[in-house]
Amino acid sequence: MEDVFKIAGRKIRSRFMLGTGKFPSDGSMAEAIKASGAHIVTVALRRVDSGAGSGNLLSHIPAGRIVMPNTSGARNAAEAVRIARLARAAGAGDWIKIEAIPDNRHLLPDNLETIKATEVLAREGFVVMPYFNPDLADARRLRDAGAASLMPLGAPIGTNKGVTTRELIKVLVSELDLPVVVDAGLGRPSHAAEAMELGAAAVLVNTAVAVSGDPSGMAEAFALAVKAGRKAWLAGAGAARELAEASSPLTGFLR
Repeated sequence: MEDVFKIAGRKIRSRFMLGTGKFPSDGSMAEAIKASGAHIVTVALRRVDSGAGSGNLLSHIPAGRIVMPNTSGARNAAEAVRIARLARAAGAGDWIKIEAIPDNRHLLPDNLETIKATEVLAREGFVVMPYFNPDLADARRLRDAGAASLMPLGAPIGTNKGVTTRELIKVLVSELDLPVVVDAGLGRPSHAAEAMELGAAAVLVNTAVAVSGDPSGMAEAFALAVKAGRKAWLAGAGAARELAEASSPLTGFLR
């Protein structure tokens, strides 16, 4: 059976999503997007200028992608809503990743403000994908507010620490029927594979690809890891055991 991935009723071609910040050049970003196979690409609104011609970031994103602005820089719901509306007016479409982050040191999202913004924007017809601290009660509130997917952090933004919230993500996957997209903190392809093995529908990566020595090569590595992790999840991994158990029987020979 085909393993179909949909968000808001739309078929998504890849379970690997890529951000566009921190790349050494627009050209390297474009090549990484191609290598990644990403269907959804996130951009910060401040880097979008529809009147800038060749200087507009959007002109460097390969065709056929869903461009999803994020509300980077928003500290609360009101600012996130304003940025989302500006993105739509600038021609960036209806897909929006909500970030409401009042904490400048750890860059941790404010779940309450994120829920408020999600409710407003979903009511206005946006496809809302909120970034939040993984919490089951808040995840349910985001679902009820109209979120199209849930984007819990794996670790704080840009830390490359991996899936430090793995147990919480497992709970979200098991309890909710919305796609769970692990976002932030994934520093290596193995981290992406781990997130997918937990049952995540997809992952979003930016820093680990953009600051690597070979962004295109790293993007491809992440894409392959995502596919491997998804296959492992579908296949069903064996349970961990406390004691060793031989893979071949130790009886019936050497008599």
